[in-house]
Amino acid sequence: MALFVLERDVPLPAAEAWRRLTRWERHADVVPLTRVTVLTPPPTGEGTTFVARTGVGPLGFDDPMEVVGWQAPREERPARCRLVKRGSFVTGWAEIEVHATGAGTARVVWREELRVRWLPRLFDGPLAWAGRGMFGRAMTGLLKHD
Repeated sequence: MALFVLERDVPLPAAEAWRRLTRWERHADVVPLTRVTVLTPPPTGEGTTFVARTGVGPLGFDDPMEVVGWQAPREERPARCRLVKRGSFVTGWAEIEVHATGAGTARVVWREELRVRWLPRLFDGPLAWAGRGMFGRAMTGLLKHD
């Protein structure tokens, strides 16, 4: 599995950064060739499921995910979310944390472990590199625009 960690300090209150990162359907706006369908009714929390469909026409794959851990933001503690990828092609997990760092600022930490079925472990390094690039751009885009 390819593990990577992304960190950003953002000029947003922690609650706003959290809201932007956990509006799952918005991820489609910042990840090319991807559509996101949330399968459970709001509000988002433990048990929420959604599918990211990546591809063009019939060439693509589904990346179903489930929120298995959810700690909403509070002044005294960071917000945390853990997702499990339950696909037949992409598996792994992701964790998102948002920490308040001062007056109207936050630190975001995104950890992800990816596995692409049938891809030999020899490719874990390049997969982590690609994941850092793709998810780093996505994270920056989500935090920049509402």
